[in-house]
Formats: sequence, structure tokens, C-alpha cells
Amino acid sequence: MKPLPLDRLGAREDKSSPGAVDFGLFLPWVSAANGSRLWVKVIHERDQFLQDIQPVVRELTHSVDPEYGDYWSTRLEIPNVPKPHPDSAWGTPGRYVYRYLLEDPNAPEPIDWIIDPFAREFGVGKLSALTLGYTPYTWSDAEADWRTPALDDLIVYELMINEFAGDIDRAVERLDYLRDLGITCIELMPVSNVANTVDWGFLPIGYFGVDERFGKRRDLQRLIDEAHRRGLAVIVDSVYGHTSWSFPYQYVYDRLHYHDNPFMGPFAKDYFGASTDFGRALTRDFFLTVNRHWLDCYHVDGFRYDCVPNYWDGPTGDGYAALVYETHRLVRAREADGGHWKRFFADGGMRLIQCAEQLEAPREILERSYSNLTWQNETLGAAEAVARDPGRLTELGFRLGLMDYPTEVAAGGETIPKSALQYIENHDHARFVCNFGRVLPPGGTNDLLSEGDRGQWYQVQPYLIGLLTAKGIPLLWQGQELGENHYVPESGWGRVMLFRPVRWDYFYDPVGRSLVGLVRKLIRLRRRPPFRGGAHRFYNDPGRYQSRGVLVYTWTHPQGFAVVALNFGDQERSVPFRFEAGGDYAEALHGQDDLAGVQPGEERWLTVPGHYGRIWTRS
Repeated sequence: MKPLPLDRLGAREDKSSPGAVDFGLFLPWVSAANGSRLWVKVIHERDQFLQDIQPVVRELTHSVDPEYGDYWSTRLEIPNVPKPHPDSAWGTPGRYVYRYLLEDPNAPEPIDWIIDPFAREFGVGKLSALTLGYTPYTWSDAEADWRTPALDDLIVYELMINEFAGDIDRAVERLDYLRDLGITCIELMPVSNVANTVDWGFLPIGYFGVDERFGKRRDLQRLIDEAHRRGLAVIVDSVYGHTSWSFPYQYVYDRLHYHDNPFMGPFAKDYFGASTDFGRALTRDFFLTVNRHWLDCYHVDGFRYDCVPNYWDGPTGDGYAALVYETHRLVRAREADGGHWKRFFADGGMRLIQCAEQLEAPREILERSYSNLTWQNETLGAAEAVARDPGRLTELGFRLGLMDYPTEVAAGGETIPKSALQYIENHDHARFVCNFGRVLPPGGTNDLLSEGDRGQWYQVQPYLIGLLTAKGIPLLWQGQELGENHYVPESGWGRVMLFRPVRWDYFYDPVGRSLVGLVRKLIRLRRRPPFRGGAHRFYNDPGRYQSRGVLVYTWTHPQGFAVVALNFGDQERSVPFRFEAGGDYAEALHGQDDLAGVQPGEERWLTVPGHYGRIWTRS
């Protein structure tokens, strides 16, 4: 794999000749020699909805690139083009939207509304954009000192910008809240361009910029800059295994009725949307170029790779493993460059975050690729099983301890730390409280609009305590700490095309106040030993613990020791526990039930309230 020449692709203003814009794209197998002709249609953003103002149309010239084949390009000197209408904004600075139109002997009519696959900006719907007179974002002085956190220091908060805050500007205003909560890393759901206004973003049509419904390029750069200033890393959800059917490399060749495609096609699995074919050099190089662009232009700290099974063809294949390896290698090669690339290097290691959504084989993806983090649904599944049947606690205990997951792997002369995300909520699933009952809004009849019974919020508490004291990297889904209770169906378009905004008024009600307070305490504990950097041990003793609806596990570190006891039942429970180390043990959640003067090897009774937990710590 190697990066594509972005200096020849997309729409770029020539800074040495203000107002002159170069357009370029690879369109393999579409050739002037076969009778094809390609045009770009450009209009000022302020004119696009006015019926008397039509776009300026310019034909592109065909040539052949020795590596990628058919290449189309043109230059449009905007100040020298007459206005299409006296009232037009043409020629003035600002955003222009554009699209391509193709005439080809294989298509019965012109193929219009072709998006630029290399556009850096986007307009409404299926329009690419450029900003005439664009001034690059000036990063704050603090960016030079930013370092991506070590893996053990991550506490991740997943959010969708418009559901979390409305837009990027208002998301920036919420960063202080996230820092105060104790979060250290934000995972942004897809920000790449899609055609719909309400959409999760997992069917992209444009990869090199932020969707216009969230904001503009410099807005997202400011969000990341401000996050870094507050000690928050930012990773982006990257959808490389499938695209929208409107993605140009799918759309054009479909309309041409080609039986083959230079970019798209079945590769590994074939889930959800039009699949990309990593057997093609253009596809492989395209997505490596996307990664480089986001690392360099937006200063992201890494990627959450969606739907990895779509392009996982083994550890030595052309797909996922090759992409994360080449991305790792690309960053490693910049170590001596300084500047913003310094953020990835500290303590002799490299801190680029590469997180795989490989739910079918999460251990394998850590062991056999350069991913250092993975999603895994095993803990969530075990928690849901306990919510249905309290007798299934043992599996949850093992999952909270990430049994059989590697903690580091040697590769290429490096030792790469490895871990897995721990969650009971994320964008893919209904809120956990839905496991304890759902209700319809007054007068409602559509199950899609049902919500978890928030009156059952207290039953979520032991799962939440377990999540934030488990081995691995904890992840909270936006509003989870407020008791958000949206329902998400397991299938259908109602999953991805229903707007579910965070209800910030929950912060002020009794449920929200209780949960926010609990999460804040737990994260404070999480960020210091023994939970940070310690050794986890699950006490698998059904006779003493699981049969009574209780899980017990410990954390051991040279700087401290902690005992965690979780009660999933309705009634208070007391269970025996033998302390290997003596001393005074403070109860960390509420300062109750402290254990003073514990002798080495002494057995004490641990009392845990129903649907809650207790944490005893010794410094």
C-alpha cells in the first residue's frame, strides 16, 4: 500500500494563482478513447437554490496514470469566468458546490450527480464543495505539547455529534463537562459525508472531510484542538468495508452496467451496503490515504474501524491487517518529523489507537494484527444474560476480567500493548435499562418509539459499577451517565434513521443526579492504582458468591489493593472474603462499612446493598 497523490486529486485552489481551482480524479476504465466525456458543474453555495442561476460547466481532459489508469482533470479560473447571472455570487470568496457529469457510450443517458471521491468538503446532499480563499486552521500552541494517552489511561465516551449536542460548536461547549466527568478519549461516530440528514453515517459517500450537517472542516479541527487542550484524545469511526450505493465508485459503474468494478465488490464478508474490494490496489491505497489525511489534517489520535469482517482476510492478506500495519508504519516513519506527529510517541512506545470492530473474533484481531484495541460484545451479552437470569453470573465474572485476551503482543521488533473495550451500552444497542422493561409514550402505539422504564434505573447500578472497575478499557455511550433510556431495535432502518438526542434535562432529575455522581466516583477510582495498571482476579466460587447473586473480584498493584463486590439481587447480601493482606480498608463509594484492622489471612463478611456494589481499597 502507498498513499495516493492528493495534490492531484479533488478540488484544490492554487495559492500561487488565487481563484484558480484544479479538479482531478481517477476514474479507471472510463476513457476518452472509448468515447467518454466528463464535466464538472460548479455553482456558488449562495446561488444553488435560485432558479435563474445555473452552474458553470467545464469539461475535463483525459489522460492515463501509469499506476491507477484513467485520470481526468481540468483547471477553472473562477475570477476569469463571466458570471452566469448578474445577481450571482460567482467570483466572490466562499463555498462553491460541485458535481461531475459523465457521458459514456455504455449509458443510455448522461450520468449526473457524481460526487467527487476526493472532495475535502461537502455541500447539501450529494454535492462536493470547495472554499475559495480557504485559510488553513491555526492550531493552538497547546497542540505542540499534546500526547495521545497510553492505552491503560483511556476512558472512552462514544458520541454522535448531532445527537450529543446538535452541531460541532455546541459539542465544543460540552468538552468541559466530559473532562469533569473524567473522560480521556472521545470516540466520534462517523463524521464522513452521507446523503441523509438523519443517519448514523455507516454508508459513506465522501471520506476526506466532515459532513456538512455537523459543520465545516475548520469546525472539526477546532473541536479536536479544544479536546486536546482539555486532555481528551479523539478517535473517529471509520467505515471502510462498505459504502453507500451513491459512493461514486459504486454509482458510476452501476450506471455503466459494468460486470466488474475497479474499486467495489465482494472481498471477505458482504455485510450492510455496497462492499469494497481490497483486492484492488486503488481501494487499498485509497483507504490508507484517508487514514493519513485524518491523522495529518485533523490530528485525530486514531481510528475505530467499523465492520472489520467485511475486509478481514487473515493476518497476511490484502485487507484489514495490511491497512492497520501500513498505518502503523506510516506513523512510525514520522517519529523524527516532530510537529503534531510527536503526539504518538512517549515512553519509548507508539500510542496510535487502532480499534477494530471485529465482533466475530475479537481475540484473534488483537493477536494477529496491529490493532491495539477491539470492540467485543461478550461482556454486554453476559450482562444481558444475567438481567434475564441471575443464575448466569459466572460468565459475566469471566468477561469483566477479559479472560484469555492478550495484554501485549510482539510484532516487528516492537511490543504492542493490547486491550479490549468494555461496555454495556453503545450506539448499536438499546439502553441497558430496557432489559428491565419498556414503556410507550402516552398514546403511543409504535414499538419503535418505546423507551426503557426509567423507574428501573437502580437495577443498572451493579452493571455500571462492574463496567467501570472491569479489566480493559471502559466505554460510555452518550448520556449513559444520565440514565438515558432510548430503545434501539435489533434490525431495520429504524435503527439508523431515527434521531435520538441526549436529553440533558435528565442531568437535573433524581435519577440523573444519582448516576452522574456514581460515574464520577467510579472514574476517579479508575484513573489511579490499583485499577490503573493493576492485576485483576475474579473469585469464581459459586457456593460463596454467585449462588447469592454476588460477584467478587480484586485488583492488586504495588501501590494499592481493592476488593469489588457486586450484588445483582433485590436484597442486601453478606458474603465472606479472606483478605491476603492486612490493614485498614476504606469503602470507596459512600464511606460506609469501612473495615479496620484487618489481619493477613483474616476472613471478614462483606455486606453489599441490593442492586448495588461496594469497593474496599487499601493504600
